[in-house]
Amino acid sequence: MKINLQGVMDHTSQAQWEKKGYSLPQYDIQQMTEATKENPFWIHFGAGNLFRAFHAVIVQNLLNKGKLDRGILVAEGFDYEIIEKMYVPHDNLGIAVTLKADGTIDKTIVGSIAEALPLDSANELVFARLKGIFANDSLQMATFTITEKGYSLTDAKGELLADASADFAAGPEKPSSYMGKVSSLLYARYLAGEKPIAMVSTDNCSHNGDKLYAAVSAFARAWVENQKADAGFVGYIDSQKVSFPWTMIDKITPRPDASVEAVLQADGVEELEPVITSRNTYVAPFVNAEETEYLVIEDDFPNGRPHLEDGGILFTDRETVEKVEKMKVCTCLNPLHTCLAIFGCLLGYKKISDEMQDQELVRLVERVGYQEGLPVVVNPGILNPKEFIDTVLKVRVTNPFMPDTPQRIATDTSQKLAIRFGETIKAYQADENLKVEDLQMIPLVLAGWLRYLMAVDDNGESFEPSPDPLMETLRPQMVKLKLGDMQAEEILRPIMENASIFGVNLYEAGMADRVYGYFMELNAGVGAVRETLKKYLREK
Repeated sequence: MKINLQGVMDHTSQAQWEKKGYSLPQYDIQQMTEATKENPFWIHFGAGNLFRAFHAVIVQNLLNKGKLDRGILVAEGFDYEIIEKMYVPHDNLGIAVTLKADGTIDKTIVGSIAEALPLDSANELVFARLKGIFANDSLQMATFTITEKGYSLTDAKGELLADASADFAAGPEKPSSYMGKVSSLLYARYLAGEKPIAMVSTDNCSHNGDKLYAAVSAFARAWVENQKADAGFVGYIDSQKVSFPWTMIDKITPRPDASVEAVLQADGVEELEPVITSRNTYVAPFVNAEETEYLVIEDDFPNGRPHLEDGGILFTDRETVEKVEKMKVCTCLNPLHTCLAIFGCLLGYKKISDEMQDQELVRLVERVGYQEGLPVVVNPGILNPKEFIDTVLKVRVTNPFMPDTPQRIATDTSQKLAIRFGETIKAYQADENLKVEDLQMIPLVLAGWLRYLMAVDDNGESFEPSPDPLMETLRPQMVKLKLGDMQAEEILRPIMENASIFGVNLYEAGMADRVYGYFMELNAGVGAVRETLKKYLREK
C-alpha cells in the first residue's frame, strides 16, 4: 500500500485501502488536476501540516460531494524541501488522520492538491508558472499559513530585514524575501489587467489580514517610489479589487506522531518514514489532527468564491470575526491552554490530555474559563462562547489520542500573557459591575508562570523551559531565587511592573500583592505547587 497515484488509482490497491478503513478520493484525480491547472481558483502558501489537515481536506470533501470540480494549489516559500522530499515522491497525496476523543480514528487519502510548487524566484520556470497562475482570470483567492513571523519585514529592533531592504531596491523581478515574492505575484496579476483577488491570511494571529496587507503594501510603495513598478500598483493594492479579509482559525495539528505512524504501518502502508529537512522541518506522508475545527472568514472576495460554507467554513463580517477571535484568544481556548502548559510543566506532565485527569487542574481551567472569563466575553453570535469552552474541556484537551504537550504550548508564553489574561483584567477594570479583586485564578496562573521561570519543577528537579524571546532577559533574574526563599519581591517587582508582558502593570491594577502571595506559596519548597493548587482548588 503505497501513497502515490498508482497505489491509489489501481483497483486492486483501492480494495486494500478500503479494507483497512481508509476513505479514498471519490473523484478522478487526474481529471481534477488538469482542470485545476487550467483554471485555478485557490492557491495556498504554506505546505505544512495545518494546510494538509484542514484546507486540503475541506477541498477534498467538496470534491467528493460534487460541489467542486477543481482542487487546490500549494506553494511553499519557507522550506522548499517539503515539496521536494514529501510532495513529489507521493504525487501530492497524503494521509489525513483524525484522532477522535472516543478513541476512533478516521484515515483519509487526500488527493485534492493539484499542484505543489516551491515559491522560488531563482527557479525561473517555477516562478513563471506561479506568475501565470496569478495572471489567470479564474484565480479567486490566495490563502496563507506561514506563521505571524512570515509577514514581518522588520527585526526585533524594528529595523528593516536585509532581504526585504534588498527587494525594495531591486524590484519585483527576482525578490528573495517571502513577502517580496508574494508581492511580485500580485504585481503579475496587476500587469495582467488589474484582476480582482482575495488575499486571505489564515494564520493564528489577530487582525491577520491587516498584517498581510501591511507587508504587501510596503513592497508596492517601495517599488513605485524606486521606479521599479508601475505607479498604478499601489492604487491596485488599495482598491476594492484586492481584499485582505480577517480570519479566525482553530485546529490543533501537532507534528506527525510515532504512535500514528505505527498504526499506519500495521495497516500495511509503506514508505512512511518522516523527513527532517535542512531547515529542521519535520514532515511525513501523513498528518494527525483533532476532529474539532473552526475557520471563520470575513466575506470579502472581489473575484467571487465557491460555496465553501458547504465545507464548514463560516463566512461573516469583519466585526464578527474580531469577536470570534477575541472570544477564543482571550477567554475560551488560549488562556486555558496556557494554564495547562504552565502547571503541566511544573508538575511533570508530558501530555495535555493527562492533565485533564488531574482534579485541581480541571477545576483551575473551569474557573478561569467559566467563572472569570465568560463574564467579559462578547458573544459573536455565530459561535456560542460557553459551548466553545464546553467543547474545549470535554472534547478537545481531554482527547487522550492527541499527542499534544504542555511543553509545546508553553513556547513564547511571555508574548501571550497580555492577550490571554491582560485583556480580561482590563475588561474587569472597565466594567463598573466587576472588580479586579474578584479575580482569583488568573493571578494564580500568573504566579505559576513566574514560578515556571525558575525552571525547577515541583519535585525540585531542573527542567528545560520552552523557547521564549524573553527567556534570556528573565532567566538571569529568576535563577537568583531558590526553592523556599522567604523574600522575592525585589526580583519579581520589575517583572510584575512590566505591562508589555501582562497587558497591565500588576501593581497599578491592584493585583501584584495577590500574585506575589501566590508565588511565595508555590515556591515554599518541594511539593508546594501541588499543595497550593489543592488549597485553592480543592472541592468544597
